[in-house]
Amino acid sequence: MTVDNREAFERFVEMFYTQKRVREAFDFLVADDYRQHNPTIPDGPEAAIRMLTPKFDRSPESRFDVQRILVDGNLAMVHVKASGPGRPDAAVADIYRFKDGRIVEHWDVLQPVPEHPVHDHPMF
Repeated sequence: MTVDNREAFERFVEMFYTQKRVREAFDFLVADDYRQHNPTIPDGPEAAIRMLTPKFDRSPESRFDVQRILVDGNLAMVHVKASGPGRPDAAVADIYRFKDGRIVEHWDVLQPVPEHPVHDHPMF
């Protein structure tokens, strides 16, 4: 199952984060009973598409650079560097749960990249 989930998840990540094709990515892999743990986005794929599309389309210069992808059984995570004009970069970790080959759940963690970190350890 991990191999199948990895292949599908890598395709989803490419469409969603790199190409910013939100609806196509969700249509491809997200289940109708999608559960969202981000407290600002309602459950369901349509709600997520409505909320995320403007964020991804806000500026053509916005970038979501995938740093790493982890897949273990029915869980997948993508670590992303989010960049855009007029705002600090952010480190994002999106965690997804699969059921029957579809994404059914999502959690996210977001951390601004500090301008003056206390050490030289990279965030990415």
